[in-house]
This record gives sequence, structure tokens and C-alpha cells, in this order.
Amino acid sequence: MTVFSDTDILQALQAGTLGITPFEERNLTPNGYDLSIAEIMVPDVHGTETRFREGRVVIPGQARFLVSTREVVRMPKDVCAQLWIRSSYARRGVIGVFGKVEAGFEGTLTIGAFNAGAQPLEIPVGDRFCQIVFERLLSPPRALYAERSGNYQNQRGITLARDQPR
Repeated sequence: MTVFSDTDILQALQAGTLGITPFEERNLTPNGYDLSIAEIMVPDVHGTETRFREGRVVIPGQARFLVSTREVVRMPKDVCAQLWIRSSYARRGVIGVFGKVEAGFEGTLTIGAFNAGAQPLEIPVGDRFCQIVFERLLSPPRALYAERSGNYQNQRGITLARDQPR
């Protein structure tokens, strides 16, 4: 596995093979890029969902929530990525649920999270929430994400599971 450095990320952005929109230099890390929060959804016990696109959101203790990234990510055909919760949130008891970002994926990312602490946690919309780490594949896949399932291709905002009632 080869992980992109900040230099590799900038070169891929400049070449147009990788997309991060909007891109902010301050979010670049030595081996990744910090993604920020565009939207937070906090479901309640009755199945009602409340979405927040501004301000500071209070996540109750022992509650799950969903986050959408502000950035639209466009993945190259020979690169996948991992997501990692920022340590500042992990240290406050947030557990993130992450999968791989597939080669060829384009869209915002929806991240499941859980406030494992007993106390409420305040999260500002716009804050950096997780880091994306890009990994070069040994060879290009036979079919890209959009050609396989592509369930979430071009998604914007928090997107619930396609087989989940809304």
C-alpha cells in the first residue's frame, strides 16, 4: 500500500486526477486531508431526524449522529481512501464508523458517529471532523465504483442507507 503525502495530494489535484472541492490548504496534513462538517443529523428515539447546517450542535451522551462532509471528493481510478476520526474528537469519546472510499467515487461523504460519553458534546458545523488518507491501488480495478453498485455516487448531504426507510 502506498499512502499519498501532502506533495502527492497537491500534485494529483493540480493534474486533475483527484478532486477536493472546496480545497483549503490549511486542511492539508502530512499524509492526508481534514474533511469538515457541512451537516449534522441527530435522530431521536422516535425515528425523527433533525438536521443542522449551521451553528453548534449538541449531541446527547450515548447518542448516534451522522455527519456530511462539506467537501466533494472525486477519486481517481487507481486510488481508494480511508477515513479516520480526528484525534481531538476521539479523545472526547466520539467513535466514527468508516468504510473505504472507492476508486472512482465522487460526492460528499456521510459518516456515522457515536458520542460514547455520558455527557452531551457540542460540535460546530464547519469544524474539521475526519481525515481522508489516499492509497494507490496496485493496479486499476476492472470496474469503478459507479460501474459496480454506485449507490451513493454523486450524493450531496447526509444520505441514509438506500434500503433504509426515510
